[in-house]
Amino acid sequence: MTTLKVTIPDDLMSLVESQVAEGRYGSPDEYFRALLERDDRRRRAKRALEDKIQEGLDSGPATPMTREDWDSIEAEALERRRLRENEEK
Repeated sequence: MTTLKVTIPDDLMSLVESQVAEGRYGSPDEYFRALLERDDRRRRAKRALEDKIQEGLDSGPATPMTREDWDSIEAEALERRRLRENEEK
């Protein structure tokens, strides 16, 4: 494991120490790792969403949704829920 020295203002260190004191994290190191991982996940999710939005924009002009489209979306959602519930059993 690599060690990284980080300098932060006293008020931020107080925040870190309070998070550890509340028992949410075992140490300041654990708190910082959680923050880094969470921030990285958020950035990746945001990028994936932006890519999907761009993909949609690039796919051509929008078309009106039909009743069949909505029924298909509903059926897929219900099937996914059923599969997830079966996996949890």
